Amino acid sequence: MTLLRIDNLSLDIHTMPILRDVSLSVDAGQIVGVIGESGSGKSMTAFSVTQLLPQGAVCSGRIALSGHEILTLSEAHLCRLRGREVSMVFQEPMTALNPLQSIGDQVAETILIHERTTRAAAMERAAEALARVELPQDRFPLSRYPHELSGGQRQRVVIAMAIALRPKLLIADEPTTALDVTTQAEILHLLKRLVQEDGMGLLLISHDLAVVADMADHLVIMRHGEVVEQGPAQTLLREMRHPYSLALLAASDHVPDRQGQPQETPLLRVQDVVRDYATPRKGLWGSPGTFRAVGGVSFDIHRGENLGLVGESGCGKSTLTRAILGLEQVQGGSITLDGEPVFTGHTPNRAVRRRMQVVFQDPYGSFNPRHKVSRLICEPFHLLDDPPKGPARDAAIAGALESVGLTAADADKYIHEFSGGQRQRIAIARALIIKPDLIILDEAVSALDVSVRAQVLDLLADLSDRFGLTYLFISHDLSVVRSITDRVLVMQAGEIVEQGKTGQVFANPQHPYTKQLIAAAPQLPDDVRKQANAR
Repeated sequence: MTLLRIDNLSLDIHTMPILRDVSLSVDAGQIVGVIGESGSGKSMTAFSVTQLLPQGAVCSGRIALSGHEILTLSEAHLCRLRGREVSMVFQEPMTALNPLQSIGDQVAETILIHERTTRAAAMERAAEALARVELPQDRFPLSRYPHELSGGQRQRVVIAMAIALRPKLLIADEPTTALDVTTQAEILHLLKRLVQEDGMGLLLISHDLAVVADMADHLVIMRHGEVVEQGPAQTLLREMRHPYSLALLAASDHVPDRQGQPQETPLLRVQDVVRDYATPRKGLWGSPGTFRAVGGVSFDIHRGENLGLVGESGCGKSTLTRAILGLEQVQGGSITLDGEPVFTGHTPNRAVRRRMQVVFQDPYGSFNPRHKVSRLICEPFHLLDDPPKGPARDAAIAGALESVGLTAADADKYIHEFSGGQRQRIAIARALIIKPDLIILDEAVSALDVSVRAQVLDLLADLSDRFGLTYLFISHDLSVVRSITDRVLVMQAGEIVEQGKTGQVFANPQHPYTKQLIAAAPQLPDDVRKQANAR
């Protein structure tokens, strides 16, 4: 039975064309994956189904949902359908949840809005919904707040809200983009189980073919607001014809071309590093405890090497990064760059700090939107004793921008005028401007589309060859680590549990945790990857 049918849907926002003649359908018990880059129209197609569109949006065509003609319904009628007939799971759970309400109240709210029932009955059903998404009351009381949960647990709460009334259609818009590979695998398995148990349809939106390759029954590939190709998932993956579809397939398994080779000389040396945090005291007279975030970690990074550091959230990666950058002092061990300590006493060593830079995951969040690019990318100049001024400063800014494929004229623009990939290039330019020896990339490409990610990885490989850079890649995306690093470290619970050459670790993992990470990572089928490389 067809739950959702979209025929020749077009959407304009203030006369600007967004969607053009989009057609697709979702049956009961079917998972339909919608694939495409940012701006391809995936999310706007989903919002058209629920009519959660911005002002000035005008739809034409037909959207039929369980016998309802969506484009002809009043707002009051649509409100009755949202949550009961169709629900949505959004990309970022923390922004989808109210930080001032408990998780029980937020799930129960969906029930109270749509049904005449008591609060006690609604809370009981909320507990049932949370138990269905593997958040049982004995471990996750209804009184907990979103900030007390991990990212994966918060996403489960959002899913519980969406399925509380057992809707016929569930729309999941990039539900796993910011999650670790193991958590991502758990959320995808959960969604698949709910589809099987409830017989509902699932419209799964993603920019990554590998994420939905094992999930979807049917694939729809979108570009510039149009459907360029669609068909049964396993057939389409092996018989793609459209150039854009083939480009997405190739980008999913892209390996940058690197010329340089790492040297034998260690650049960064981390020896027996320990970092503890104080924990709250238990009871009025209890003494405070400690939590060991990093316990006895040791490794070297050789000059010109690309080293990967992988592990789940909370394993200690970020704590170790802050210690390397001199932002946090460690309680034990030492960190040196070319033999010079990161800390001298209790003070960060500026001479060492200026030789290291970092690129963060969210390029927009790491920039001040009020400043122009020229101001933003020269922020590392504060680490220099004699920073360039006047024409020399302008030349340094222009050189940094041009080295990442942008132009000198981009210095006079604001960060909101750029795409996500361009913003990350600006973040890399900021890291390059004082010519560091080591760049730490903290989830620097995990939020990017696969094609943009491939471009940024190519850029990083080219910069490494040109400037002799050394990289520390911190990521939960194992496909990125596999494609660009020489060696990899696997971190769990504050310790390095496995390390070695990347190819060897991925081909023959020794530690159970490494095996778990690799097994959870989404991958295209081997025959599809071979066909993509052949094409």
